[in-house]
Amino acid sequence: MGFRPIRMYTSPLQPRMESLRTGKLVPEMDAGQSGGEAQMAMSTTTDMLTFETATVHRNIGTARLVEMALHRGEGVLAANGALACDTGEHTGRSPKDKFLEDTPGIHDSIAWGNVNRPVSPETFALLEERARAYLAQKEELFRFDGFAGADERYRLGVSVVTEEAWHCLFASTLFIRSTPEEAADFDPDWCILNACNLKVDDWKELGLNSEACIIQSIEQKKVIIFGTRYAGEIKKSIFYAMNYDMPDCDVFPMHCSANVDAEDDTNVALFFGLSGTGKTTLSADPDRPLIGDDEHGWSDQGVFNFEGGCYAKCIKLTEETEPQIWNAIRFGSVLENTVLDEQTRVPDYDDGSKTENTRVTYPVNYIPGARIPSVGGHPKNVIFLAADAFGVLPPVSKLTREQAMYYFINGYTSKLAGTEAGVTEPQPNFSPCYGGPFLPREPMVYADWLARRCDEHAVDVWLLNTGWTGGPYGTGERFSLSYTRAFVTAILDGTLRNVDFIEDPIFGLWMPKSAPNVPSDVLHPRSTWEDVDAYDAQARRLAGLFRDNDGTYDLSDEVRAAGPRG
Repeated sequence: MGFRPIRMYTSPLQPRMESLRTGKLVPEMDAGQSGGEAQMAMSTTTDMLTFETATVHRNIGTARLVEMALHRGEGVLAANGALACDTGEHTGRSPKDKFLEDTPGIHDSIAWGNVNRPVSPETFALLEERARAYLAQKEELFRFDGFAGADERYRLGVSVVTEEAWHCLFASTLFIRSTPEEAADFDPDWCILNACNLKVDDWKELGLNSEACIIQSIEQKKVIIFGTRYAGEIKKSIFYAMNYDMPDCDVFPMHCSANVDAEDDTNVALFFGLSGTGKTTLSADPDRPLIGDDEHGWSDQGVFNFEGGCYAKCIKLTEETEPQIWNAIRFGSVLENTVLDEQTRVPDYDDGSKTENTRVTYPVNYIPGARIPSVGGHPKNVIFLAADAFGVLPPVSKLTREQAMYYFINGYTSKLAGTEAGVTEPQPNFSPCYGGPFLPREPMVYADWLARRCDEHAVDVWLLNTGWTGGPYGTGERFSLSYTRAFVTAILDGTLRNVDFIEDPIFGLWMPKSAPNVPSDVLHPRSTWEDVDAYDAQARRLAGLFRDNDGTYDLSDEVRAAGPRG
């Protein structure tokens, strides 16, 4: 299908992409030195970062931030050396509390709706001033200056001001740290103010959803966070920014992990998947250096990580199944909402009493052999991951070009019975482009980019089911991780590309007749069910849910025809 024209907002970062700024960072202030005194030489673009009365601890090291977080009672030290913090009421993102400033310059390029909720410029200005006044009253603040984007041609300067030390540690871990040579007069492209303990009492009058909110301005390049201590809001606000800015710079932004063959720099792989599908787990491979675990750009020269760290789920984490992540949890890492033994401070990764969304943040170089800088060539393979709790999708399928666009735009996985209140049976979870909450533009903009890049570089695209077989969740069993890793190995070494395939009659997916180190009866889901009629009914049910979802998108006839047949 052709590429749909969209109205482009001309970002102020564009003229700077070919010749990035240089300079030296302002060092950490001495105790008692005001933020205003240390920032007198700052550009007017950073006026929102100036706080005349507060002591601003700027770009300080990991050890000092951990020390200050412990001293301030923001967290405790886990037995493995990680800083363990609780986020209180909000243990995950608050998508209904995210708002975007609606201005004439961007209005026509935004996919307004449940994801992109508008807030007026007047309300944005009011809340910005409220946050600044609140932060200015603090005795001390914490500031990080660094970058999003490992490819220096496209990186964005990011400054984050926080009221809590551990949030600054999070930012300095997740983003790419500046070097001392990268300048005084740091002039960020994006600024984040995190007033995490300030609630918006008049939220109803302002047209918001609750006392917590995350408001973002694309034209002003600002993010302001109220009333939530969940650190992921810092991370995802910049991913959202990259998803808007990068297409204007001829870069395809992606919610995926990436790794590369240790012996072949041309063998790069991308893994797309929603939470719980195995994206982080499968990309952490001792034989394939990690490029990044979550957010990347794909330029005309290859892929690059947006981040300097990883943000992994650690519920049910074991050393045996995920040794690289397990060993990355050490001093310099940040645990969120993980239960610790009161006496020993040993983490209990099986305990989800606070939340199933327990998280750990660690620098990407904590993964042995990780690619630094985090860049790679063009991918040979793209893998979509779906944890199908209906138990009907093949464990692995090779996709046509149109199927790739179809399954990318639908971004399917499923919710499990018992994981949320009221969920008693598997439910579909569709998130366009595997990152719906972070897409300011129409999803088809990103699907067109996928097709374009895959066409340009002859990329193979696969759909991998990391969910259930032999029946739905509660009846069947989850695919063995060893089988899933065997599929990934066979994809990446080229073996699976050359086997014979058969077509699934309901989904139209191309299933291999054989795969190394995997029993052949596992490959065809219908044969794993004792009751094949029950399988057919369940498969048609899921096919219908796909059709219901794809009806919400403006697809070409070719792409729509690539979906399930029912």
